[in-house]
Amino acid sequence: MTIKLSRSEQKRRIKEVEKLVRELVELPEPVLKKLPIDDDIRRLFIEAQGLKGGAGKRQIKYITKMLKNESLVGLYDYLTDKKGGKLRQKKQFHALEYFRDSLINEAIARRKELAADQLELTENWDSLTINEIQEDLPLVDVSALRRLSAMYARTRQTRHSREIFRLLHAAGELARQRGEETKT
Repeated sequence: MTIKLSRSEQKRRIKEVEKLVRELVELPEPVLKKLPIDDDIRRLFIEAQGLKGGAGKRQIKYITKMLKNESLVGLYDYLTDKKGGKLRQKKQFHALEYFRDSLINEAIARRKELAADQLELTENWDSLTINEIQEDLPLVDVSALRRLSAMYARTRQTRHSREIFRLLHAAGELARQRGEETKT
C-alpha cells in the first residue's frame, strides 16, 4: 500500500531537498568531489558553484529535481560530517580563548594583590587556571604559560596574549595528533 502525500507535504519535502542542495553547493570543490552520489549529479553540483543569480537558482532547482526520487541519507550524513567538523573546531577555538582570557585576568588580579603589598608578580606564581589548563591539555608548557601571563600582567602587550594562545593551540593540536581526547 502506498501512501499518497498531500500536495503541501510534497512541496515541503521538495523545499527540504532544495535546502540540502543549497548547503552542499556552498561546500568547497574538493569536498564536493567526494560526495557519495552519481558522477553526473556530482558534476552538476560543481557546475552550480560558479553560477550566480538566477542561473544558480535554476541549477539548484534542477539538481533538486534530479534528487527528489533518490535516497538522501548519505548526503545528509556527509553534510553533517563536514559541517560538524567546523563546529567542533569553533568550539575548541572558543575554549582556548576562554583559557587564555581566564589566565590573563587571573594574572592581572594577582599582580594587583601583590602590588598592594609592594611585591612584584614573579614568573613562577601559583595559578588555579593553569591547573585547569594542565588537566585539559597535559602537554602544555606550564612554565611558559606562567612566564607569559606574568609578562602580560606587567606590560599589557598583546603579543604575550597571542603567544599564550599559540601555546594552548599547539598543545591541543599535539594532543589530537596523538589521539588523546581533550575536554575542549
